Amino acid sequence: GVHRGEREERMKLKRFLLRYYPPGIILDYELSDKTRSQKEIDLLNLTPQSDVEVLVDDIVAREPLISASRKPQLRRLIFKLIEKLETNEMNDFYLFKILRAHILPLTNCAFNKSGDKFITGSYDRTCKVWNTETGEELLTLEGHRNVVYAIAFNNPYGDKVITGSFDKTCKLWNAENGDLYHTYRGHTTEIVCLSFNPHGTIVATGSMDNTARLWDVETGECLHTLQGHTAEIVSLNFDTQGDRVVTGSFDHTVKIWDVRNGRCIHTLSGHHGEISSTQFNFASDTCISGSIDRTCKVWDVASGQCIHTLRGHNDEILDVSFNTTGSKLVSASADGTSRVFNTMTGACQAILVGHEGEISKVCFNPQGTRILTASSDKSARLWEVETGGCMQVLEGHTDEIFSCAFNYEGDTVITGSKDNTCRIWKCSV
Repeated sequence: GVHRGEREERMKLKRFLLRYYPPGIILDYELSDKTRSQKEIDLLNLTPQSDVEVLVDDIVAREPLISASRKPQLRRLIFKLIEKLETNEMNDFYLFKILRAHILPLTNCAFNKSGDKFITGSYDRTCKVWNTETGEELLTLEGHRNVVYAIAFNNPYGDKVITGSFDKTCKLWNAENGDLYHTYRGHTTEIVCLSFNPHGTIVATGSMDNTARLWDVETGECLHTLQGHTAEIVSLNFDTQGDRVVTGSFDHTVKIWDVRNGRCIHTLSGHHGEISSTQFNFASDTCISGSIDRTCKVWDVASGQCIHTLRGHNDEILDVSFNTTGSKLVSASADGTSRVFNTMTGACQAILVGHEGEISKVCFNPQGTRILTASSDKSARLWEVETGGCMQVLEGHTDEIFSCAFNYEGDTVITGSKDNTCRIWKCSV
């Protein structure tokens, strides 16, 4: 016990930082040599019903960096986190703007963290950056020689954009002025999926050439080629720390890779059809995969074993997604329904019934209280997670919707459709 005490003497709490989604408090502290470090306290089970006093006592008892004198401050911070979980609770979304983004078909749209900017990719070989508030086009990123298919901001920063194209290259752009930083060459066929790591230092790309590649944002070099799949890679994601990548392929398998050396850690076998979607949970100890075999599987990342096979859909699963804490997941299917499952037990908690066509995209809001679905029936819908009831139909698109997303706060929604418009929906305050 003595040594521990000495060590704590040398560590000094400088400030608290809040993380809203999923809820957590980050301790910014100073070591004896004056260097700064951070420690995260995850509060994944926090709800508006939580007993704050018990929680505060528990944190102070467990965390040597936090003295009892900090209790009032800690209490205020936890109430702030709860307040965030309750935002946009009952409010409807209204149509804020319609943007006719490109003359040729849209492929994808994505927000930056705050949602004040978004990007669109198109068959016209460009990516455009938009101001959400005014609807004005800020930049056109030109240079690809074929369809711009996969696009992303380097959230949470939002100062860079990555574009993946059918021209086999990926380009990294300055999101402020449109300058091209790098063109990543190496894939031998179309790039169909991509992602930044959480620190924004590495880009992962997945291609029809059966490989994924890891690229250095700073230097533009290819760090690793992830080889092993025997068919195209259509889904890829980093875990929360950025240490691992999960890939889903048409070869019916999911693979987990070590980012440092590019080696395959596990091949997750068991699906009987092409994989459509993959994701890690926040803790990154489990990942999920959806397949055209009509099942979703929950996998243990450490062992590579399948924990649950989630059944019930009677057509292909096109998308799967965790809530921000990882306690629940939702599947979207060509059967026109979505299903909400408890990650731990694998129990189906709700079935979202109402769409008249396949659901191609699904996601939770950051608070975990609502689910957003995009369908070929030309509508997007908002559902209540607890009851599975439809709260709102977002109508107006004149062709199928292939993309939908919330911003970080969950008060703005973007939908992208084959009618070639993006619609921005805002929460009525």
